[in-house]
Amino acid sequence: MSTTNTTVMVVDDSAAVRAQVGAILERAGGIEVVATAQDPMVAAKLLQSVTPDVITLDIEMPRMNGLTFLKKLMAAHPLPVVMVSTYTQKGSDATIRALQLGAVGVVGKPSADVLRDSDVFATDLVNEVRGAAQCRVARLRPAPPKAGASRRLSGVAPCGAATCRVVVIGSSTGGTEALRALLTRLPATAPPIAIAQHMPAGFTNAFARHLNDECAIEVREAVDGDRLVPGLALIAPGSGHMEITGPAATPHVAVAPGPHERNYRPSVDRLFLAAARVLKGRCVALLLSGMGDDGAAGMAALRDGGATTLGQDEASSVVYGMARAANERGAVEHELPLNRLPHALLQAAARAAVA
Repeated sequence: MSTTNTTVMVVDDSAAVRAQVGAILERAGGIEVVATAQDPMVAAKLLQSVTPDVITLDIEMPRMNGLTFLKKLMAAHPLPVVMVSTYTQKGSDATIRALQLGAVGVVGKPSADVLRDSDVFATDLVNEVRGAAQCRVARLRPAPPKAGASRRLSGVAPCGAATCRVVVIGSSTGGTEALRALLTRLPATAPPIAIAQHMPAGFTNAFARHLNDECAIEVREAVDGDRLVPGLALIAPGSGHMEITGPAATPHVAVAPGPHERNYRPSVDRLFLAAARVLKGRCVALLLSGMGDDGAAGMAALRDGGATTLGQDEASSVVYGMARAANERGAVEHELPLNRLPHALLQAAARAAVA
């Protein structure tokens, strides 16, 4: 019985990188590299005769950089794009901009001599390409308003440290822009938030800084021992995992480097299961767009413990995978479109905490 491969175009100015990326993808099985290009101009010509399921795209290239090409592509002929970018500060900032322009995933690219033997790079690359192949992408829309101009919610009681539930959020492919849409709607009095977004090391800090510039709440990459307080969202570093530690009335986060768990890092299940142990009903859990089933087991434990559990619905998800897996387990109490989640989250968090 034959299977349909995911077809990929690899765009990178380095011949060595193109060859290595292609070899990693085809070695994984079920993925076929149908075209390669050394710059976006060549890629644009190739797209006249081949339409891949996914494009992997570098940023710094001759004749046209990846961001310019991505903007043109998403405006005229949108396709799922995974950025394969360096870990440098400049590279990470540019990659976050690429996600805002419509890219659906990011993979941290090590140096060419390390890339060939990097199991972490290979795992991240294959996972992101497979996730991207399931994405629904749309034409690039006008940029949303900057900080201060977003319509933030009001009319929900502000959170106090002693009464407000902690919010835990898990997301993956398509989750970066879902998080942006969610967090920019929250007021400065929002509940404490802990987030596990699947993203490589080197990019979560830049992602947090970009969100912080646009949000009324403070958003930053978590540091081991950080306290969860109202008005603060902590994003798990891409180099490891984040858990919540007690006591329940004054919770903190524990952050430590670690390998992928079931191909996921940071692990949503690690975050959710720790929240279930420590917080029980003093918690609101939310699963956003993402491929796979990370978070489903943790959300089931949270619902069993009395937490409110929310999921992003299929229609508003770029990839309806993580929320679907949790929903199929009966772990999602309310499934809602993305535009209704901010208000639902605030209402649930403001309810009297369950002992």
